[in-house]
Amino acid sequence: MRIRRPRALLLGLPLLAALVLPATATAGVTMVRHAPPNHRITRSTSTNWAGYAATDARFTSVSATWAQPTAKCTGATTYSSFWVGLDGYSSNTVEQTGTDADCSGGSPVYYAWYEMYPKFPKNLSLAIRPGDTIHASVTTDGSGNFTLTITNRTTGGSFTTKQRLKHAALSSAEVIAEAPSSSGGVLPLTNFGTVGFSAANANGQAIGNFKTDPITMVTSSGTVKASPSSLSGGTAFSVTWKHA
Repeated sequence: MRIRRPRALLLGLPLLAALVLPATATAGVTMVRHAPPNHRITRSTSTNWAGYAATDARFTSVSATWAQPTAKCTGATTYSSFWVGLDGYSSNTVEQTGTDADCSGGSPVYYAWYEMYPKFPKNLSLAIRPGDTIHASVTTDGSGNFTLTITNRTTGGSFTTKQRLKHAALSSAEVIAEAPSSSGGVLPLTNFGTVGFSAANANGQAIGNFKTDPITMVTSSGTVKASPSSLSGGTAFSVTWKHA
């Protein structure tokens, strides 16, 4: 089955149809699709995003490094995604790549993917294990040509793809932990503990050099699901799981 996640902070965007999980995933995981943060509550809270978005420039690159979290699985089926991307904060396209730490029937599922929303995502055969050091980047020439790269620095494995998207706004750059969604809404968030992001850069400089929005993930009733720390050195922060 392939996982899709809402990828932009856009209020009221409809959740999209289900897909299939990657070949490496365990059967039985709910089919979901990634899309923009569609359940935004306030400027700095969302029901599916936690992390940082830079918003005050034309963005042509974003990159970050993180340690792949461990999925703490019970009997529940849950989902979590970690990624870098351009757009989505205030636009209808998102260009992104990252990893998942999901739970299917109590068993952990780890994999990498990329997405050029609104196109469907592509799940990758790149090996991902808890504790692996992951580096991801999205760059564009500003004329519709994008390069998305994700590297497992622990194993040495890497994947790069070149994609086209003619009308990307290039209005934001994000480093995000996310609760994916299905056609029925935001799915339960995997207990991933704390994920630490470092070397978070946009346009070749510290993401903190731009106007940034620290986004907290909350339920529709206001319970905190995951929250970001403050930025350290303009490039490092963590996101901590609080609630499914």
